[in-house]
Amino acid sequence: MKGRVLLVDDDAAMRLSTAQALDLEGFEVEELPDAQAALDRVGFGFEGVVISDIRMPGMDGLTLMNRIRDIDPEIPVILITGHGDVQLAVRSMREGAHDFVEKPFDAQQLVKIVSRALAYRGVVLENRVLRAAAGQADDLETRLVGRSTAMIDLRRRLRTIGPTDADVLIVGETGTGKEVVARALHDLSPRARRPFIAIDCAALPGALIESELFGHEAGAFPGALRARYGKFEHAKGGTVLLDEIGSMPLDLQAKLLRVVQDRVITPLGSNEDRVLDVRFIATSRRSLEDEALAGRFRADLLYRLNVVTLHVPPLSARREDVQLLFIKLVQEAASRHQRPLAPVPPQLLAEVASRDWPGNVRELRNAADRHALGIALQPAEEDAPGQARLAQRVAAFERELIVSTLAAHGGRLKPVYETLGLSRKSLWEKMQKHRIDKALYGDGGDEGE
Repeated sequence: MKGRVLLVDDDAAMRLSTAQALDLEGFEVEELPDAQAALDRVGFGFEGVVISDIRMPGMDGLTLMNRIRDIDPEIPVILITGHGDVQLAVRSMREGAHDFVEKPFDAQQLVKIVSRALAYRGVVLENRVLRAAAGQADDLETRLVGRSTAMIDLRRRLRTIGPTDADVLIVGETGTGKEVVARALHDLSPRARRPFIAIDCAALPGALIESELFGHEAGAFPGALRARYGKFEHAKGGTVLLDEIGSMPLDLQAKLLRVVQDRVITPLGSNEDRVLDVRFIATSRRSLEDEALAGRFRADLLYRLNVVTLHVPPLSARREDVQLLFIKLVQEAASRHQRPLAPVPPQLLAEVASRDWPGNVRELRNAADRHALGIALQPAEEDAPGQARLAQRVAAFERELIVSTLAAHGGRLKPVYETLGLSRKSLWEKMQKHRIDKALYGDGGDEGE
């Protein structure tokens, strides 16, 4: 096989003819009728390319492309445009499409474009491996940024657990990046080429929960005109993410227990069990042990799911990572919004580092987006005029002064403590107190230090 291709098109006839043309050239083609199915199959380690029609009901090709870029901006997306959609094609290229073809297109033209895209993707993945081998930041360090002990330990455990088939429970506050961790586990596993199906347990429609998860046979209930696969079966060979599993109703937890324990499902309206080959990853923002003690979660289901438990730390537990993470999020936001990279002044970094960020990475990302769009960071409520205590104001001023002086001298300590009239030891203690990392402000290459 020459490489993997996900072909997304709601037109069955067009999809079939395109797939046949690519299959004849030796590509491994998977036909998909909608954009969501493609999102379930791509990840940071995806080894193929995506071809998508632009105009589709529901999620269109441009939206799909942008969602894929959020997962990994270096996955090639080739868009198929209709006659007269040249402006749309130009816009797609500007927003990050790898290439496009206009209907009706020559099959050999598409083959050449796909071959180039696969070659490009191969080089991207190879370079990532080489960077990791050379001691540079690997995929996990790019996706889960941080130099704190908590993040280093989390990445270490992911590298150990990812390649196994163990079910995993991921616990962390809202906005800490639990789904990012889950996707990383999937991409590190032998199941990486199979679907990653995320199920929001808090948003499952009450009357249709069982049908959504287990599927149904034709006639299983009024309106079931034909058989339908559920999400569990759709994940065949891959990974199922049960997001916020603590929100799942107790009666459904009992049925899920059998699925997790025996790896079989019974669709509604059927008496036949179907073997299920999936890995389960569950997330929760609350302690499921506490929920089980309160009678809101089944203890036996908890013991089946938490073969391994990973704790994703909140930003309050890794304040030393906030500045580095904010800079990365600003860079991503500038790329996503097609804006020139906005510089992040030391004063802003000091302000960002001093805040609590109860919404964690999600809240910090919103602040980075606003900065990239030229919108000033809003004052925190506790920093409103007249409300901050004198000690807080003094500490904030001291931190800002040290940071701005560090930045002015390229991270070199000697001119900083001389300018501020401090001893080297006093400066170092204050930097530790305010969690200031001099590496963020220059190479710090002082002679004699």
